[in-house]
Amino acid sequence: MTGAASTKPIAVWVLTRTVLLLCVFKVLSVPGPDVTSDVSVIYQGWYEILRTGTFPLDDITWQYPPAAALAVLSPALLPFLGYATAFFVLACLADALVTGLLLYAGQRPGKRLAGAWVWVAGVPLLGPTAYARYDVMVTGVAVAALLAGARHPRVLGALAGFGALLKVWPVLLLAGTVRGRGTRAAWTAAAVAGGGLVVVFCATMPGALAFLTFQRDRGTEVESLGALVFHVARHFGWRGEVLLNYGSVEFVGPYVPLVSTAAMGLTALAFGWLLVWRVRAGEFRASTPCDAAFAAVLLFTTTSRVISPQYLVWLVGLGAACLVFRSSRMGRPALLVLAATGVTFLEFPVWFSHVVRSDGLGVLLLVVRNGLLVAATLTACRRLWQDTVSGPRGDDAGALPAQRAGAAEKPKLLAP
Repeated sequence: MTGAASTKPIAVWVLTRTVLLLCVFKVLSVPGPDVTSDVSVIYQGWYEILRTGTFPLDDITWQYPPAAALAVLSPALLPFLGYATAFFVLACLADALVTGLLLYAGQRPGKRLAGAWVWVAGVPLLGPTAYARYDVMVTGVAVAALLAGARHPRVLGALAGFGALLKVWPVLLLAGTVRGRGTRAAWTAAAVAGGGLVVVFCATMPGALAFLTFQRDRGTEVESLGALVFHVARHFGWRGEVLLNYGSVEFVGPYVPLVSTAAMGLTALAFGWLLVWRVRAGEFRASTPCDAAFAAVLLFTTTSRVISPQYLVWLVGLGAACLVFRSSRMGRPALLVLAATGVTFLEFPVWFSHVVRSDGLGVLLLVVRNGLLVAATLTACRRLWQDTVSGPRGDDAGALPAQRAGAAEKPKLLAP
């Protein structure tokens, strides 16, 4: 595949990202609440505190691991720009880095550009929220880790460890590492990198682990799967309410703790399934680390008490990493995620007022978006199980034994 094949995705990237930047700079307006206020108000407020050498100890909305401070402080790299402007520029640069990695990987033997197209198309589907949170930066670390992992498991591990200290979920990148030396190398590197950073932050900045207690009392966010119970219950006399709570819009009232506990129980069951898969998996492809990470993050996103719009950036990035590999069968789950991303833009910010009111349109949007995520999760998990546990099938030619998963795969285009 020649470099000319990457011209179209680059052109589409330039066009769509120009529109995103115009939105976050408010040249173009998007209906609904201002999604950039998190950067210009919340992030900038944290920035002023972090510059003093401490974490926001008195702010329960600081619910991030210690390395998140690096993302919040990153606009200092562009001191000639205002805080929000610098942040948006850096988010765009992170987006460009992910695009470049996917294009480069997609033109190598046995790979394809489908992954780059998923990312190029998926990010703008979320609207300006994609650039108004630091999740695009975290996703860049995750994509780099997965694409490097086949040849350099220690790099995968080190980046996963660093990513986990940015926003926890990248630790799930370790779920699909090939058993044996590859797993030992990746997991050891993750432990060393993550543990070393924790020690540095704890030694130099008070409150590095405060996020652990701030997370404990979170409730059920209005966009989550469990929240559908209360959206429907409001039409039958449920006496709860919607409040800005712990930095997000949550339901507060009778039975909310019960549903939140049930959500955590579902997450525990998801972890149990992932553990069983890890023990039972016997056939590993070159794409298996990406496929497993995608399925794992889908599981934990869908069952979470909180499904914030920016979480879709993670899923788009991981789905894109999967589809770089011709042997990956995550095409359908990735398409479902793209559809869910587009619906997410409609429910936030465009028609978020309808979601908060639990009216017919708001409930419909959540049913469709969360239904797409559930479908993507179940499909991804089923295909991962079929490919690695049930054994190769007729359309699975080219599956690699675990000890050879890092070797070059046949450039055979499989059904998505």
